Amino acid sequence: MHMSEIDELIEKLNDKDDFVVEDAVGALELKGEEAVEPLIEALSSRKKNIRLHAAQLLGAINDERAIEPLISTLKDNNKLVRREASTSLSRMGPAAVEPLIAVLDDPDWRVRGAAAWALGNLNDERAIPALEKLLDDESGYVKSGAQSAIATIQRKA
Repeated sequence: MHMSEIDELIEKLNDKDDFVVEDAVGALELKGEEAVEPLIEALSSRKKNIRLHAAQLLGAINDERAIEPLISTLKDNNKLVRREASTSLSRMGPAAVEPLIAVLDDPDWRVRGAAAWALGNLNDERAIPALEKLLDDESGYVKSGAQSAIATIQRKA
């Protein structure tokens, strides 16, 4: 199993044919841990579809090495890529909580907002004090993300 097979599959994530993309996604998911490093690299691909599927796959494979790179991807200029990164982070479990709390004061509102939404999905009470600081954020997106996250976490508590 040489790396170029994984790299070829990653290239196919940008194929025009949905079936080709679906097959590549399935094959990469089966590769599991072996695909994590190449998928992390793919998060900085110039091709939006590759970034999008890489973010999605890293959430499915659920390897903690992907947490920091996915957090960096919350700055992606594409909204769908950011959303996938946020969704994947919310599948990472307790290991993602502290790193997400750490970026709640990021200068970029998109990062703060995405981190708040992901923390809501992670349902961890440790996030509440940091989320409360965002309730008067200048960004409506961040504010509603923080409100929603706090409500979700408190419901589960």
